[in-house]
Amino acid sequence: NFSRVTEFILLGLSDKRELQILFFTFFFLAYVMVLLGNFLIIVTVRTDPKLSSPMYFFLCNLSFIDICSGSVVSPRMLVDLLSQRKTIAFEDCIAQMFFLHFAGASEMFLLTVMAYDRYTAICKPLHYTTIMRWQVCWALVLACWAGGFLHSIAHTLLTVQLPFCGPNTINSYFCDVPLVIQLACTDLYGTEWLMASYSGLISLVCFLVLVTSYMFILVTIRAHFTEGYRKAISTCASHMMVVSIFLVPCIFIYLHPFPTFPSNKHICMIYTVFSPMVNPLIYTLRNKEVKASMWKL
Repeated sequence: NFSRVTEFILLGLSDKRELQILFFTFFFLAYVMVLLGNFLIIVTVRTDPKLSSPMYFFLCNLSFIDICSGSVVSPRMLVDLLSQRKTIAFEDCIAQMFFLHFAGASEMFLLTVMAYDRYTAICKPLHYTTIMRWQVCWALVLACWAGGFLHSIAHTLLTVQLPFCGPNTINSYFCDVPLVIQLACTDLYGTEWLMASYSGLISLVCFLVLVTSYMFILVTIRAHFTEGYRKAISTCASHMMVVSIFLVPCIFIYLHPFPTFPSNKHICMIYTVFSPMVNPLIYTLRNKEVKASMWKL
């Protein structure tokens, strides 16, 4: 009720027309790959009865989240790259921030659940069907979405109650919590520490859980399945690469107070643009069953 700023100005990636056209071409192709790649995975998993295990159920949900997270930032960025004046309404900025954190946090939790599924399948194979029942799988997915919603709504409520009465220029191509709250006309020390520790700790804890689960998987395979150890290392390494592409930039950006935080818009591109595009490539190209089902489809 006491906000005076009605819109924000996004500085984007570059003010040079030639680079803007180049960026538009590249990010348009990347967004098309995100949509087509993830949509193909969803259709393949849903139409092939052989892909009915919990692993593919979680993979299907991951692809849906990647479509959502990619669609929060990329369409707006593509429009702004062709616009002379890059402005976004205050309500649209808050909505973009909400849905970005909603999808991002849900993906963090889902990647953790997928690692737990792989750990259970490899380290406790005899109990896998008992532990990973379909009721449990649905409950875990719903918990991921609920956790993402609570994480996002907490950031959004803390942001909208701040007074915005002066500067309205954001040195980035999208609205994010660290960039928006720095424009508020009030003391932000407590708010910054609360938001930074909250988002940063969630990213760090999920990353450590993922690394630990893959370590247990490798130790178990080395002790019981020597012939498949090299293949397991290759698979775990590719999965950890995807996880690192998504989580490491989040840890770097959010796990410290915001006053020392520069724009880092190029780092943000890693988890807003590239991560949704890389996920379907890594999780399908190394999976013979999914590739065979795609060829049949």
